[in-house]
Amino acid sequence: MAYEFKLPDLGEGLTEGEIARWLVAEGQEIAEDDPLVEVQTDKTTVEIPSPAAGKVARILVEEGAVVPVGTVLVVIGEDGAAPVVEQPAAEPAVSVPATTQGQSPGPGRAGRVRATPLVRRMAEELGVELSAVEATGPQGRVTEEDVRRAATGEGLSLGHGQEGRRKPLRGVRRVVAEHMSRAHREVPPVTWVEECDFGAVELKRVVPTVLKAVAKSLQEFPELNARLEGDEIVYLDRYDLGVAVQTDQGLVVPVVRGCDERTLDELAADVARLADAARTGSLKPEELRGSTFTVTSAGKLGGLLTTPIVNHPEVAILSVGRIADRPVVRDGEITVRPVGTIAITFDHRVLDGARAAEFGLDVIRRIEAG
Repeated sequence: MAYEFKLPDLGEGLTEGEIARWLVAEGQEIAEDDPLVEVQTDKTTVEIPSPAAGKVARILVEEGAVVPVGTVLVVIGEDGAAPVVEQPAAEPAVSVPATTQGQSPGPGRAGRVRATPLVRRMAEELGVELSAVEATGPQGRVTEEDVRRAATGEGLSLGHGQEGRRKPLRGVRRVVAEHMSRAHREVPPVTWVEECDFGAVELKRVVPTVLKAVAKSLQEFPELNARLEGDEIVYLDRYDLGVAVQTDQGLVVPVVRGCDERTLDELAADVARLADAARTGSLKPEELRGSTFTVTSAGKLGGLLTTPIVNHPEVAILSVGRIADRPVVRDGEITVRPVGTIAITFDHRVLDGARAAEFGLDVIRRIEAG
């Protein structure tokens, strides 16, 4: 008897996921709990084990596809028959063998274009003629990104090869793109910047020191430890701070819990553990959820200053610029000190510049005090 495996609800209000990578192939015999598929959510990549033993009869959703929870992903069983499942949200592709596999049907070509109903609706709304779009998806399929490029005058089939090397926007990079686009659309940002003397801080402990200072300052400035939900500002009474970590797959933001109650040693150990897990792809979903404020530091790559983007739905983010020896004036004398910048980008709908500046100066005061 065939078993239809559906995309499960992985928690925290998940409504959809991207099929990042299949760990099995059609016709393969698998045991219960064998690794089956990797699913990219808006937070992390999750490896899902097989719920049943048997032969992989049919893989129904290709890698890179984004489908809603409840969509049948694969059939496990001996008969190999495709399931009869009503799943309109899964957006199955329309496949008509009128074009050569892997080739985009250019203007005037016979047959219908390979595209999902969602892509067809998008093309109709944007006034794009699908038959004129260069397809970059698997098996010559037109993707949403293909339609978006065509709508701006790019990616139209002109009877010659495509220009440049192309790579699908998938996985962590797709999630980052969507998240940053939403933040840029919804948040009216303002960035405040000031210098900070890091002479009292061990360079290896800059991030945990900043986390500690930020958590203490947030207790005095609750407007920055908040979220805007509809027409209400929600002030949070926990201090779970996100730390931006660059990985080979893209930027991820694991969460350090209870920063207001932790010692510097505890924070340093947790930051190191989370950063290592982020770079090896072993973060748990719960380690990427529920941050109330975010801190980012690129170390030597930080530049003189940065203007970070608010990590929506938070209302502010703090970045640390590159720390380097610089000439400064102390007690009327020129001296050399390890100086960096503290930049705070905030949602101007929730707080004003004066309050954000007061918060930034308070953070700097705590850092410089050591």
